[in-house]
Amino acid sequence: MTTWTQRLAELGLRLPEVARPVASYAPAVRSGDHVHTAGQLPFVEGALAATGKLGAEVTVEEGQRLARICVLNALAAVDGVVGLDALSGVVKVVGFVASAPGFTAQPTVLNGASELLGEVFGSAGTHARSAVGVAELPLGAPVEVELVAEVSAHS
Repeated sequence: MTTWTQRLAELGLRLPEVARPVASYAPAVRSGDHVHTAGQLPFVEGALAATGKLGAEVTVEEGQRLARICVLNALAAVDGVVGLDALSGVVKVVGFVASAPGFTAQPTVLNGASELLGEVFGSAGTHARSAVGVAELPLGAPVEVELVAEVSAHS
């Protein structure tokens, strides 16, 4: 059976280093059979991959790419707590999209994160989701993603 880590490699992806928190919180915590991540920004090697708002400086396609980066950072945070291969699946994703006035495609932007989870976890990546438009995100980030993952019973 292929592990989640192997599946990432098959997709040509790797987990980044766990993003250092920008304030006083943990990147992820385990509570019973679940791991909850903090909101993850689109950091690549310690720097934001982009800044700005969707519907102004950032396109929907770029937002989807940034959401993928956010979810990889969230998976790295989970990996740091329990190891990615300890997961049985993803339960919930919450995404925040810094939105220019009138921008309403937040769900489309968050599809970038959801589709990546499907690529990695298959049916175990099917999750509930909220896509929320906000005026501003930390450090001017366009997208922020958090998730809840379920830990396998034997972990």
